[in-house]
Amino acid sequence: MLNSDLKLKENIFEKPDMAATRDGFGQALLELGESNPNVVVLCADLAESTRTLAFKEKYPDRYIELGVAEQNLATVASGLANYGKIPFITSYATFSPGRNNEQIRTTISLNNAGVKIAGAHAGLSVGPDGATHQALEDMALMRVQPNMTVLYPCDSEEARKATLAAATHAGPVYIRLSREKSPVMTTAETPFTVGKAAIVWESEHKPEVVLFATGPLLYQAILAAKELEFKIPTTVINISSIKPLDREVILTAVKDAGAVVTVEEHQVAGGMGSAIAELLAAESPAPIEFVGVHDRFGQSGTAGELYKEYGLDSSHIMEAITKAKSRKAV
Repeated sequence: MLNSDLKLKENIFEKPDMAATRDGFGQALLELGESNPNVVVLCADLAESTRTLAFKEKYPDRYIELGVAEQNLATVASGLANYGKIPFITSYATFSPGRNNEQIRTTISLNNAGVKIAGAHAGLSVGPDGATHQALEDMALMRVQPNMTVLYPCDSEEARKATLAAATHAGPVYIRLSREKSPVMTTAETPFTVGKAAIVWESEHKPEVVLFATGPLLYQAILAAKELEFKIPTTVINISSIKPLDREVILTAVKDAGAVVTVEEHQVAGGMGSAIAELLAAESPAPIEFVGVHDRFGQSGTAGELYKEYGLDSSHIMEAITKAKSRKAV
């Protein structure tokens, strides 16, 4: 059952509130604009879509429109960071960090510049926009760069907190955001700390499988664990900090359960599942099943249709839980 100490919303199974993670990002920018005059926002002609429009209207002297020029977006922000500003750069994730990866690497990561990169419309849930706009490799691009912190909030409230935390976090930060509305699972009181994971579901009995989920798909992971509660006791952990990982929580959970499932709306290769697998291979090997996109591009469709097609919904997560349990050593 849900642990009340985690302060998750009580209505998440009946009729959850719905909001996009990009909305939480936009709200946090307004809070930062009021509290910190060094915060500036740069955008690549997508102010409304990235939810930076409100900041633009309220703080026009701290908003810079670069147009469709994502490479300049990164390099200009790097210069601003080197002169004491806290720049947030925003575009679709397929364009930033997709198109401007080299500029991010060379002018931001290499110099450890404190630029905060918001990649919006990430994952399959962009839906009808199709493969060209469905970033499925952005976390892989960012987590391999030295100095880069990578965050993937599970809902709009956590996106607000991740954005606030990014502003004060040393060095560059990548924040992955979604377009579609998704269940709001956390509250204003739910803790968020860069580098920390959070247990969001614990069965009453000793766990046989641990689920590590990131982003809005955390909701599907919780649904799967709830459905299997009396068949396969499962722990679900929110991995909103992809880099750095919470090694202590992850290793302890794997030791307790003995089998692992990772869940993400991203290519399995190079994503959160890869990060978990790398840690376990070195520290605590265990059977692991990967729920994510397996070496495929996206396609057009509704978020629900695409989750089923790519095996990301709760029914496929339940299958992965069952398979992971079956692979445990006797």
